[in-house]
Amino acid sequence: MNSIEIATLTPAAETQDRLAELLVATVAAGGSVSFMHPLAPQAARGFWERSLAAAARGERAVLGAWDGKNLVGTVTLLLDCPPNQPHRAEIAKLMTRTDYRGRGVGTRLMRAAENLAVEKGRTLLVLDTATEEGASGLYERLGFTLAGEIPDYALKPHGGLTGTLIYWKRIGQIS
Repeated sequence: MNSIEIATLTPAAETQDRLAELLVATVAAGGSVSFMHPLAPQAARGFWERSLAAAARGERAVLGAWDGKNLVGTVTLLLDCPPNQPHRAEIAKLMTRTDYRGRGVGTRLMRAAENLAVEKGRTLLVLDTATEEGASGLYERLGFTLAGEIPDYALKPHGGLTGTLIYWKRIGQIS
């Protein structure tokens, strides 16, 4: 995994295409990341165009894990919180290519997102993950605390309801 490099992504057309491919493959594999299967590549690309435009405005950061020229994972750090929550950030859209899972990519992406949140002065991270087939084990290993579960929160990509688990973690210097 030493060859994996984590970098902030920019709205280059090639990057958007690779992100779209990753999103389509994640949803096809059952990843609960807000989309239903089958996900049209154009819809996936449109999502990333909007997401990277929001990143350019400073509302979020989109990080990518690269193995050479291959995008093998991504995570988004949502920074655009309400005025009474400037201390908080949210983790979203953690995805790792299926052939790279279990090799530390998700951990590296999460640590990079947490470090970036600290650099941005955030002291609390929150996230949610599907109850079924989500990444709760990873989040708990990284020190996140389970706040609770909401049953029947969303549809799974191939149909049927799943709950969601809500997690939080204190980071950085708390004033």
